Amino acid sequence: MEGANQTIVTEFVLLGLSDQPKLEKTFFVLILAMYLVILLGNGVLILVTIFDSHLHTPMYFFLGNLSFLDICYTTSSVPLVLDGFLTPRKTISFSACAIQMFLSFAMGATECVLLSMMAFDRYVAICNPLRYPVVMSKAAYVPMATSSWAAGGLNSLVQISLAVQLPFCGDNVINHFICEILAVLKLACADITINVISMGVANVIFLGVPVLFIIVSYIFILTTILRIPSAEGRKKTFSTCSAHLTVVIVFYGTILFMYAKPKSKDPLGADKQDVSDKLISLFYGLLTPMLNPIIYSLRNKDVKVSVKNFVSQKCFAQ
Repeated sequence: MEGANQTIVTEFVLLGLSDQPKLEKTFFVLILAMYLVILLGNGVLILVTIFDSHLHTPMYFFLGNLSFLDICYTTSSVPLVLDGFLTPRKTISFSACAIQMFLSFAMGATECVLLSMMAFDRYVAICNPLRYPVVMSKAAYVPMATSSWAAGGLNSLVQISLAVQLPFCGDNVINHFICEILAVLKLACADITINVISMGVANVIFLGVPVLFIIVSYIFILTTILRIPSAEGRKKTFSTCSAHLTVVIVFYGTILFMYAKPKSKDPLGADKQDVSDKLISLFYGLLTPMLNPIIYSLRNKDVKVSVKNFVSQKCFAQ
């Protein structure tokens, strides 16, 4: 078709830390270690939520989904980053770049929605405990998790479809470790206004709305907790949602830090800032998936006990 993608660029060059070769080996070891922690921590959480019958509840079903999502999210980009540190010329084909963008975008949007679903679960458990078994039945929480994945995938499909239809006929160097969509859009030799508007709308829907929903949920949760007469009762009730609240704060806190930090106006510091921005973006993508299993293991008694039992059983079996 005449109106189809008339891309001349067939591959992209990922700049990464090419201008800082001495840092590449150091960051390779550091990122590999973080990735292994992510795989191990989230993998153990998935296994305990599957095999421990005490954890067959909506909250832990969502937690298992969150752990699986974190593994998928990091796996969509980290192997590419690690390969880039070892390869002199870091290239990626146009189609592979599109797939990597799709997976990263889909996982990020899905996590935003999933965290809001988990907030709703805590709201019902604390504010309407008698109705909890009815409201959060299996017929409800399974479609809730499924819809989170579907919404994230659909949003990513829209954004990436708009991006790959753009003509790329000039510079093919992406100033990043991966195919980050904003870095890719900068290389298009066409007007990207529609893409920017579409991403702005998506940010409102998948960042703004879930944040608002989580805030409202926790206002009701905290109001209910404060009405509990005993300090011990308040502490015990709050402990059931403290892990989720901590994960939410870490997840959205790092996003705010990334986008709210001031930009340098010094042209001489532009290169250093570029490196700083890329590294912050990279470690943001690793930080929350690495901390989530740690937070839930430390701040949730049921998970802590299940993990200890699971690990001890495996060690004893060997």
